[in-house]
Amino acid sequence: MNTSTRIGRAGAIGLTALAVAAGALAATATAAAASDSPAFLAPEELPPHPSSAWYAGEVTGGVPDPLPFCYGEALPGATSRYRAFWTEYDTSARQVTVVERDEARAKDLAALLNDAIRRCAERTEQQDPEVTAEFRSYGRLRVEDGARVYGVHTAHSWGASDIHLFSVGRDGRTVTVVDWGQMGTFRHAQVADFTRTTVTAVAKLY
Repeated sequence: MNTSTRIGRAGAIGLTALAVAAGALAATATAAAASDSPAFLAPEELPPHPSSAWYAGEVTGGVPDPLPFCYGEALPGATSRYRAFWTEYDTSARQVTVVERDEARAKDLAALLNDAIRRCAERTEQQDPEVTAEFRSYGRLRVEDGARVYGVHTAHSWGASDIHLFSVGRDGRTVTVVDWGQMGTFRHAQVADFTRTTVTAVAKLY
């Protein structure tokens, strides 16, 4: 009886040790996967706000809800990760990053996202006759495999006016989109600051 009890206790200790080892291996694998994931922007890397610091949420799997203006419907839900940013006022931003299976698929996704943003103003006016929208392209940036920066201004018939900046960048099989927005017009668009933010975002993808 005592022998059986000792064996039972030894078996329980062995199972506990195995469980602990398995948990440690899983944690190591998770940490390794996280370290292999593309880095996201930090709050201080966003265009500076004159009256507020930037705050950031956690990096989250999937696509934002609601979908981002202009490009949300082009995002692949299964492989997207995003981080939201905000200030104490009306300015907010977001970064969405997708790691594709290969470079060819990443090129296709980048092209799809670029096209969605280019067509955004026209599509917005078609969907809502109470809104007028204007699109501007700010050109291509030479960082990693390239990035492009755009602006879209929307004005509602009841008086609201919003300015949005977007960028799409790629490094190998990884694609990232950054968007920034606040109340205002193109005059309030922080294009130079947003361009620096985009360069930083794409450079952190490796």
